[in-house]
Amino acid sequence: MIVMNPDGLRMSLLASAAAPGLVRTLVEQRLLKWDLLHRADDALLVTGELVTNAVNAAPGRELWVRFTREATGLLLEVWDPSGRVPQARPVELDLDDGEFDGIGGWGLHIVQVLSLECGYALGPDGGKTVWALLEA
Repeated sequence: MIVMNPDGLRMSLLASAAAPGLVRTLVEQRLLKWDLLHRADDALLVTGELVTNAVNAAPGRELWVRFTREATGLLLEVWDPSGRVPQARPVELDLDDGEFDGIGGWGLHIVQVLSLECGYALGPDGGKTVWALLEA
């Protein structure tokens, strides 16, 4: 289910490999409608990271995404049914040509750098919402 209105976007979708791209496309359309396309680079990168993390935490399960324009900025929230708390893991830069594309673990670090604020909330009935507030 996708609900788009002047205030934002709400959607539920299956945690699959296609989910991050679909959500990025819809977030980009919302930014275009709000005349905020100049914020797209950061917003789309953060969107991709949070949705990808949710897909990895709960493959094949239902996810919820909400993207709204608030007085304080652009708020992206991603809910998944996993109660596993997101943690930025230590990563090392490995410039070995053989493994260059295989390095991971930078997602939450990227979200922290690009966001005004970010965090998570555990749901009373399970699952968690991971959120990021971005500059508008």
